[in-house]
Amino acid sequence: MNVLMICTEKLPVPNIRGGAIQTYICGVAPMIGRRHRLTILGRTDPDLPDVETVDGVHYVRVRSDDSFEQYMQNVFDYLRGTQEKYDVIHIFNRPKLVAAVRQAAPEARLFLSMHNDMFKPEKITIGEGGEVIGQTEKIVTISNYIGHSICGYYPEAAPKVRTIYSGVDLSRFTPWLMSDETRQARESLREQHGLSGKKVILFVGRLTRNKGPHVLIKALEQVGHSDAVLVIVGGTWYHNETAFSDYVSYMRALAARSKLPVLLTGYVPAHEVHRWFYAGDVFVCTSIWEEPLARVHFEAMAAGLPFLTTARGGNPEVIHGGNGILIQDPNDPLEYASHLNALLSDIDGARQMGMRGRQLVERHFTWDRVAREIMDVWEAV
Repeated sequence: MNVLMICTEKLPVPNIRGGAIQTYICGVAPMIGRRHRLTILGRTDPDLPDVETVDGVHYVRVRSDDSFEQYMQNVFDYLRGTQEKYDVIHIFNRPKLVAAVRQAAPEARLFLSMHNDMFKPEKITIGEGGEVIGQTEKIVTISNYIGHSICGYYPEAAPKVRTIYSGVDLSRFTPWLMSDETRQARESLREQHGLSGKKVILFVGRLTRNKGPHVLIKALEQVGHSDAVLVIVGGTWYHNETAFSDYVSYMRALAARSKLPVLLTGYVPAHEVHRWFYAGDVFVCTSIWEEPLARVHFEAMAAGLPFLTTARGGNPEVIHGGNGILIQDPNDPLEYASHLNALLSDIDGARQMGMRGRQLVERHFTWDRVAREIMDVWEAV
């Protein structure tokens, strides 16, 4: 089949600026490109050509300037102007694109992948959402939580919704216990940042209040391990920036008063983030909001890290067979501290928990599995 995948307007593909959706598309593209003729349509970037073909996958990039309306118009213009006749058009996380794509490509079969709750009434009207449901053959979601949310607004969507969990690059996120190369990378990074001999509590993600890292800093007050250090990796958005938000300033003030060291790395380029997973001992996801299902869970598990995550949104769906611990109240520093103290007091047990996570991703969360399930959706309808 001739397949077009349409990314969002925010970040480019390949995922040179990061982004969960962009990483997802990059993960599945090689396998899909071997079975089908694949084009990926996304936004322009100064470091990428507007048109190129890499490893058999064709890329077309149109301007967005972070404006959905401009991007939608340029996607429409591309589809009206191209000589390509796509059998399948798979749109990522932008249900409002469906009407424009349907108008520009009336013969194509339309599919939608949802990574966030974009069907809630403040995002799309009931009338628009109903039209989207009617025009798409299947709606793929990254968690049961997102699927249930869509069906709550639109019960008629239920037969079309299918959960396909995300994946992870097992070769990049490798436990340091399993590889001399990652062990050396771990030791080098820890030495570079004064972390040698420390028990590293790791947070990776955007620095916004709904992600909750400030609660983790507060939890350090009750962590009874003087050799523990908290490392917070990330910035307020997926690119380098010189200005800090008010929230980051607040976090820095909390960190300055913390009884245990806190290292805020700032923005780390997407191609380097995995190295911080090598350096960690325990991973923590502190989401306060109803997280669709953060992909950092899969990365932490692939890296062999035990993890804490919150009972919010789709996050609990990654807890299986003792690979992690669920935090019931993400606003309670004492709950985090209690579990961190237990894990840091039993490092061998914590590592066994982490390796259970690694085994889980090897069985269930590879990119080949994700690509296979997406193609099954196209081919089964």
